[in-house]
Amino acid sequence: MKPLHVTLLTLSLAALLAAPLAAQDQPRKLTLHTALEMASRQNLDLVAARARRAVAQAGIQIAKQRPNPTASFGALRDSPHESLFFDQPLEIGSKRSKRVELAQQEVGLTDVDISALERQLRRSTREAFYGLALARGITRQKEEALKLAERLEGIAKARFEAGDVPQLEVAQASLEAARARAAFQVAQQEEKISLSQLNALLNEPSVTDWQIEGALDALPARSSVEEMIARASSSNPELQRIAQEVKVEQTRESLLKAERIPNLGLEFGVDFNAPNDFRAGPRGQLSMELPLFSRNQGEIAQSSASQRALDSDAAAARRAVAGRVETAYFELDAREAEVELYRRTLLPTTQQLENLAEESYRAGKAGILTVLDAQRNVQQVQQNYLLSLFTAQAAFARLEETVGVPLD
Repeated sequence: MKPLHVTLLTLSLAALLAAPLAAQDQPRKLTLHTALEMASRQNLDLVAARARRAVAQAGIQIAKQRPNPTASFGALRDSPHESLFFDQPLEIGSKRSKRVELAQQEVGLTDVDISALERQLRRSTREAFYGLALARGITRQKEEALKLAERLEGIAKARFEAGDVPQLEVAQASLEAARARAAFQVAQQEEKISLSQLNALLNEPSVTDWQIEGALDALPARSSVEEMIARASSSNPELQRIAQEVKVEQTRESLLKAERIPNLGLEFGVDFNAPNDFRAGPRGQLSMELPLFSRNQGEIAQSSASQRALDSDAAAARRAVAGRVETAYFELDAREAEVELYRRTLLPTTQQLENLAEESYRAGKAGILTVLDAQRNVQQVQQNYLLSLFTAQAAFARLEETVGVPLD
């Protein structure tokens, strides 16, 4: 037999080694706010989109570049026999600054795309968060239904043993319990699917478990539909992109107009070895392209036409966005009204009928089919209530994405 102190030491070491494993098995707490922050920080699609901003940012450095000089050396049989020549193009006007401004506006277009992806991710994360809450709510509801079915099975067996009901009712109750058990197992698997979807958005390991802190029926408050439309007019991703495209096109037109001013070519050099005249003599000249035929007329006309088309797109998009905001707003109203109908009327009524049916069956005043029908009704209403809560949360997420700013 081992000494007591050795046994205690062994148990202590085992407890220390098991503690990290037990801690890993414990679900981590997760609120909606934390989930949104994690998705914004860790989602791989968003990380990749933000990395593309550096590509657009490099375009500014490209636009700032100045043309390089050209060096030429010549050797001839004629006099002078050698020459060294340099040619430096000089940009006149504001062409370089306009190029830089255009590159900056294109970076802004990339920022708009990233912002739109952030809003899409916010909606997907909210839906996945409450999707997991819904799946766990359905699992709990199926577990309660299983307990209810097993309790009814026990009542049927007791009444059969007392000689009050035929064995057929016991078989019906057992079948209902088996169905409830299968539905509970399916709900558990669907809960794992919802968990995996949330972890994919958060870029967390698929086995990471979360303790959701946030009720499915906690719907945020919101402003009037008129205020929502007003906010969407300046924050909607589609409208923001069109507005930025207009700025890009306006800057491109300014650059095209600036490029009509021709560049100046500054050429200078030295001739060598001209017998009887000089050993070295400087030379230089100026050159300039004559803008007689091509002055970016077509490109400027195309840019102006693009701006007019974008203005028309913006007007159509503003009306379409206002319509989508109204639709999403009134859809959320309808979902909230549905939730209240279930909460105040349908849930209490079906639960009361189920209790009455079970008591009547226990007292021998009703058949088992009446109880089974009442149980199925209350289970269906409970599940529909959970689905209506999730639908309301999804409607809020759609409204928030359409408006383009967080509403909670």
